[in-house]
Amino acid sequence: MSRLVIISNRVAVAKARGAAGAQGGLAGALNSALKKFGGIWFGWSGNEADETTGHIQLNNNGGVTTATIDLSAHDVEEYYNGYANSTLWPLFHYRLDLTEYENEFGKGYERVNEHFAESVSPLIEPDDLIWVHDYHLLPLGERLRSRGFKNRIGFFLHTPWPPARLFVSLPYHERLVRTMLEYDVIGFQTNEWLGSFQHYCEKELGAEVNEDTGEIRFEGKVTCARAYPIGVDWGHIQAQGATSEAKEAAQRLLESTRHRTAMIGVDRLDYSKGLPERIDGISRFFDQNPDRVRDLVYIQIAPPSREDVGSYQDIRAELEQKTGQINGARSEVDIVPIRYVNRGHSLAELCGFFRSAKICLVTPLRDGMNLVAKEYIAAQDPQDPGVLILSKFAGAAHQLTNAILVNPHSPDDLSRAIRTALDMSLEERKNRYDALVKTVREEDIHQWTSNFVDDLSGSCPS
Repeated sequence: MSRLVIISNRVAVAKARGAAGAQGGLAGALNSALKKFGGIWFGWSGNEADETTGHIQLNNNGGVTTATIDLSAHDVEEYYNGYANSTLWPLFHYRLDLTEYENEFGKGYERVNEHFAESVSPLIEPDDLIWVHDYHLLPLGERLRSRGFKNRIGFFLHTPWPPARLFVSLPYHERLVRTMLEYDVIGFQTNEWLGSFQHYCEKELGAEVNEDTGEIRFEGKVTCARAYPIGVDWGHIQAQGATSEAKEAAQRLLESTRHRTAMIGVDRLDYSKGLPERIDGISRFFDQNPDRVRDLVYIQIAPPSREDVGSYQDIRAELEQKTGQINGARSEVDIVPIRYVNRGHSLAELCGFFRSAKICLVTPLRDGMNLVAKEYIAAQDPQDPGVLILSKFAGAAHQLTNAILVNPHSPDDLSRAIRTALDMSLEERKNRYDALVKTVREEDIHQWTSNFVDDLSGSCPS
């Protein structure tokens, strides 16, 4: 059996399970795959050094071998804060207004991908399957090919892929996609993102695209591109939800709401998540339903992320201002309508909060998948389930069609959805839940891992 070599920007070992949102589920699945196949997880340590030397730190974490390198502050600034998170991330989330096109960022991105290829090369054996993850490492497969590696190499994109008319705004866009076509398998979260990539390859590169098989033929190379919707770790969430930590968290939330309905949102502090727009929708609900202030309390958990990037500092300031304005206008001595929590919680705690919250808002402006939506469903009490309000523009909306789907840009749409959720009968809540939970339970993270690795092993294409 071939070993599996996973390469990602950061290495997430099993002990990291339960970071805000779904990081634990993905880390758990990839750790399980590594234990099954054997192999190595390679990436940046998260530490900065005086210079990027490529010196590898090898560790064994719970039976999984990890290999990490430090990056220089200069490389971190240009590759990570720069090209990855100030150029590709906003572009891939359709935010041209926030996308920064700096030549030095691009040079840093290529330089660090070269460092990754150089550093991981001695660890790769001829029969290894290589699985590269996310937008930080789009050209890595080509860098490995240039070193003579003939291994099966796959890539999975966890973000959306933008339409061609947006993607062509990226300098050297053609060169970047050409490097991606050195992968044997490319995975996307949804058919929409897959279709955008196929359209670009066909119209801009002149590639031959077979939408039925997923094959893209270009300059003698065949790449298989398919949709692999990522899921959550159903079993792990069930286990975490049964812990005393989860039960205590659920009780804490119930006691603190004082008989009001708890509505929750759990998101990284990121402009793609539509948090200011969400608060505008909640404000509109209270404007249109002032008598419901005593019926509803909204809890927004938003751990900070990428704090060195200016646009993230802006989003935090805007969110704090908007929540402060609503609380100033709507609070009473014994009531605060919005609670804003700017830190993370363990997965067990989140499971408890989810179970006690009768409404969950997942309203990104654009998202590759958004696993918080699926985690919320997995944490519910089947006999008294809550209601999921989900953005039409999240990848999860393609699967979770029995949620209340909303346009996150419309405060009125969100206001109506909140009212509908508050007034929804138990029978309807159960019917919606039964349909949603079937998808979440059956199409879980382990099924996703298995599907991708099976195709990478040779069935797509040989």
